[in-house]
Amino acid sequence: MSRWSDISRRHLTESEVDNDSPIECYACSRPGIPVFHQTRFCRESSKNRRVSPFGPVLDPRSKTVRKWNRVVLVARGVALAVDPLFLFSVSVGTCGGPCAYVDGRVAAIVAVVRTCVDAVHVWHVLIQFRLAYVSRESRVVGCGTLVWDARAIASHYLRSFKAFWFDVFVVVPVPQIMYWLVVPKLIREERTELLMTTLQLVFLFQFLPKVYHSFSLMQRMKKVTGFIFGSVWWGFVVNLIAYFLASHAAGAFWYILSIQRILSCLTSQDLNRSNNSAKMVVKTAMCLDENGPFPYGIYQFALPLISTDSTAIKILYSNLWGLISLSSMGNILQPTSGCLEVAFWSSALKDKGGQLPEGSRTRWDSSKTCLKVLRRDIKRHLCLDLIKKVPFFQCLEDVILDNICDRVKPLVFSKGEKITREGDPIRQMVFIIHGSVRRVQTLKKDSVTTNKLVPGSFLGDELLSWCLRRPFMDRLPPSSATYTCLRPTEAFGLDADDLWYITDHFRYRFASEKLKRTARYYSSSWRTWAAMIIQFAWRRRVGRTRGPVSCVAENGGRNQFQLRQYAAVFMSIRPHDHLE
Repeated sequence: MSRWSDISRRHLTESEVDNDSPIECYACSRPGIPVFHQTRFCRESSKNRRVSPFGPVLDPRSKTVRKWNRVVLVARGVALAVDPLFLFSVSVGTCGGPCAYVDGRVAAIVAVVRTCVDAVHVWHVLIQFRLAYVSRESRVVGCGTLVWDARAIASHYLRSFKAFWFDVFVVVPVPQIMYWLVVPKLIREERTELLMTTLQLVFLFQFLPKVYHSFSLMQRMKKVTGFIFGSVWWGFVVNLIAYFLASHAAGAFWYILSIQRILSCLTSQDLNRSNNSAKMVVKTAMCLDENGPFPYGIYQFALPLISTDSTAIKILYSNLWGLISLSSMGNILQPTSGCLEVAFWSSALKDKGGQLPEGSRTRWDSSKTCLKVLRRDIKRHLCLDLIKKVPFFQCLEDVILDNICDRVKPLVFSKGEKITREGDPIRQMVFIIHGSVRRVQTLKKDSVTTNKLVPGSFLGDELLSWCLRRPFMDRLPPSSATYTCLRPTEAFGLDADDLWYITDHFRYRFASEKLKRTARYYSSSWRTWAAMIIQFAWRRRVGRTRGPVSCVAENGGRNQFQLRQYAAVFMSIRPHDHLE
């Protein structure tokens, strides 16, 4: 009895595992280095594998599934080639009068081929419900493990937006419905503009998602099998086919745009059904004439296609146009002022800009250095003479002047503009070339000093002391006065960072006594301070020569004069001399 109870307990455990947990491949769940999944499984694992309503669960690494993947990809390529063929079913008739019509024979053939290709994809969708997949959690380390539970496979496929729902979207028969139901109705109602716009939107609505779906499908297949075709030559063939498909789609879209352009020409001629046939033929000939007055632009090559009834010629000629246009990046096209033509030509020029020939790119890379040197020489030639007009720069060496030319910036100030205000941090040193600037400095509450800066003067010399001060301080020095332009002024500006770079690398040159005297002579701060000292000395001399009136008056006047003198000296702070 104990033996039978152990057997029943073992069967119960196996049934619970079979009902509640997904069954994994034995080769996937082995410890160690991950290996490829086996194509054939042992009898024990086959018993535990579930069977879906669509059939037994398939191994994605089997040869049959790999061959089927290749068939599906070929069918997707055929589907991409079939969709543009719907556009060739629309044409303009020239017999008896111009009119737009749908070639029923071409539309029927293309619809049948599209339905057959979509049937292959529908069968691929059904296979996905019983195809084992690699769980996302297992791909963290190793190549991943396959999930063999049928319910988990179906749930995973249905919940994935890029899998089931995207697969269903690309096989929706939108073109068949449009060309068999909607397009004939719009033609009967003579709504040509709406007809052309609808056809273009339907084509883009189906074709562009199909292109993305094909690449997404290929990536999904590679995640499981690692490869699809298994040969390097297949990669070359796939890229070549993709290039031809792109030219085919571009040619078909160009064809339908050409039809729209011809219909707009016919509409502009104001054709009426009550006119005589001779007048209609004349107007039709004017619209279909390559040398006519109507501007066709990039659609000029499509005019010979209208006069032919051969669909093969239309397809081959449009494909040739697309191939030539893609290969030459639109160099052969002559667009007009139409919106679509301008947009196409702009995109072509943008693509061409990043695809220069190899020789041109090599010459451009080699000339980058020459362009930098040439730009520097041009700036030096233009700025050096003007910089030498500044007296402070005349006693500097050529090496320092070259560095100043590289970093100096031309400045233009309007009349009444304030260059800097008193107390604001000085961000640049300004050298006046043309114009005049008024300097206003506050000595005390009700006393200010004013002077005028002429060409050759400079302001912001506090930056020199700030740059040459040791230890160095990061805080910019405040301005000692307010500078206002009396008339339009031209100047050169040297930023604080650039001035610090020059003074730091050429510190030995800024330590000379000649440069110090030049800086003091042309400095507005030093000039103001010197003027105040001269005024105080003159007032002291005048007070001495007058003589005392009385002892009390003399002592009181002398004390009052000394107090005023000390107050003025303390209020007129002596400018800080750099390198002191």
